Amino acid sequence: MKIHNYSAGPCILPQEVFKKSSEAILDFNGMGLSLLEISHRSKDFVAVIEEARALVLELLNLQGKGYQALFLHGGASLEFLMVPYNLMKENGKAAYLDTGTWASGAIKEAKHFGETIIVASSKEDNYSYIPKDYVIPSDANYFHCTSNNTIYGTQMKSFPTIDLPLVCDMSSDIFSRTLDFSKFDLIYAGAQKNMGPAGATLVVVKEEILGKTGRYIPSMLDYQQHILKESMYNTPPVFPIYASLLTLQWLKAQGGIATIEKVNEAKAALLYNEIDRNPLFTGKAQKEDRSIMNATFVLNDESHTGIFDAIWKSAGISGLTGYRTVGGYRASMYNALPLESVQVLVDCMKELESKI
Repeated sequence: MKIHNYSAGPCILPQEVFKKSSEAILDFNGMGLSLLEISHRSKDFVAVIEEARALVLELLNLQGKGYQALFLHGGASLEFLMVPYNLMKENGKAAYLDTGTWASGAIKEAKHFGETIIVASSKEDNYSYIPKDYVIPSDANYFHCTSNNTIYGTQMKSFPTIDLPLVCDMSSDIFSRTLDFSKFDLIYAGAQKNMGPAGATLVVVKEEILGKTGRYIPSMLDYQQHILKESMYNTPPVFPIYASLLTLQWLKAQGGIATIEKVNEAKAALLYNEIDRNPLFTGKAQKEDRSIMNATFVLNDESHTGIFDAIWKSAGISGLTGYRTVGGYRASMYNALPLESVQVLVDCMKELESKI
């Protein structure tokens, strides 16, 4: 049976990435050695990380614009700490938009470094929408936002134009839609959504914003050190970076971000249309802020849960259960999830309707 993987992360990746990366574990580049046992400073792996970093900038249309792409450790959660370390001045302040669990985690870390202003929050409504019409202090050292919220199924559709560094956690929707990425001064993302397996973190940073805090930054947390060492300050996560390269190559072969965006929009439209049409279901996020990556919805009558769960599980669907603070269901439709899988879920929803 084909499995339709709706896991929120670690999540689905292209099948060819699994195949090629598994082959590299046994024999990388015909060397007779596994990717897992060669030196990270060998020419074979240096070529991997150099291509991956270059391909990131190419896909985001940031080549030659003063940006550096870094592959680091620690997940996006470590970036909650690294961002204020590198951007908040001594006795400075930063502005944050609170749109969910991960945004609040970033705020928690920033408060240890200086004044942290929450310009707006949707917490009181269980993060079911993206706040709008907020005011960002002009004297903040940077503004931080989270583009997509996996738990609550909301996504920012626009971003402010400001005269201070714009920082964005794009962990769950990077490479999924076209944006003017040059509007952002720093983007970070855990790999385990649209890019690769858990274990690597992507940081894309405009070099000119660095080195202005006046504070001591531990070397392992200093973006400038990682730029200087070309993501090789310490041993990089070799396998996740290689799998990320394969995924980036796959994305480019599909036609890049503009092409995958059309596929993602088609998947989201198919599912949301059924959620809105089917009287048994209700979407959790406000319609104007619905994520094309993570659709959250609930049964209007929880007594139907057992029947519906049996239907979708028998159809080969995996990872559909919603996050504990939201309940219901969460369908994560990352780049590698085919439209066919969304149709299977929609058919399951229709089948439930026919049985009730």
